[in-house]
Amino acid sequence: MAAVRIGMTMPVMEPGLDAETLHAWATTIDDGPFSSLCWGERIAFDNPECLTFLGALAAWTRRVPLVMTVVVPQLHDPVMLAKSLATGDLLSQGRLTVALGVGGRHEDYHAVGADPSTQTMRQLAERAETMKRVWAGEKLTESVLPVGPPPFRDGGPSLHIGTTGPKTIRSAARWADGVAGVTLDLDLRKQSELFDVARSAWAEAGREAPHLATSFWFAIGEGDAPRAQVTRHLHHYMNWIPSEFVDAIAPTIGWAGTDSELAEVLRRFADIGTDEVHLIPTSTDLEQLRRAADVAAEFT
Repeated sequence: MAAVRIGMTMPVMEPGLDAETLHAWATTIDDGPFSSLCWGERIAFDNPECLTFLGALAAWTRRVPLVMTVVVPQLHDPVMLAKSLATGDLLSQGRLTVALGVGGRHEDYHAVGADPSTQTMRQLAERAETMKRVWAGEKLTESVLPVGPPPFRDGGPSLHIGTTGPKTIRSAARWADGVAGVTLDLDLRKQSELFDVARSAWAEAGREAPHLATSFWFAIGEGDAPRAQVTRHLHHYMNWIPSEFVDAIAPTIGWAGTDSELAEVLRRFADIGTDEVHLIPTSTDLEQLRRAADVAAEFT
């Protein structure tokens, strides 16, 4: 069985967050066996703004790699986004990885006045190229000095593609260093096929093998409580879907069960060559985090 690393996502999509809760999660993740601390971007939602949060996480942690599992470049000016991410890389001393994606919600585009017609991989790739030019210290016009600060690492943060689609994965092989996906139903056959697509696409592009990561919602416990926890979370997160439809799909989304059952699921992801699994919490309860840390310790 190949090794698999276990990362933990911050509970940024839970309601009622405060600074104390977020700080406690960040420092506990940093102290634990987790391979990464993760979070993503949404605009028209009550989660923390992802770039401001990057600065806080860089200050709150010392060890754990920081992984932004999705940032949508089309929602930002690419030069300012590059400057913000370089600052985060500097503050975290090179611990930052960024997964770029086109985003799944048009209301996020509308909220910031972005054009939904730019929600394409071509537009994403063009913005990624601009960001890399900024990080390389290039002058973008003859009349302007290079945009700093220089990132901590030469070339800037590692860029991954945040997606679940084979076509999108293939199109990112030229510029991305890895894949940061998500599996809703933990279908290992489908996940394995996507990983094979990525391996082939990177090889055809003459690139080193990509870092292969996926993520899923989780709740640890006994009896019916974990599944009920996942369902409550989905009702909040999938607030654009009628409640009865969420109830219909909730039994098959994410994972719910005991500690030992979670360890077994993670072993099956290791068997298909997953480099890293990012667990997504469905509660702000620190006990969930501690139990997950005990499971993750089995894989270190």
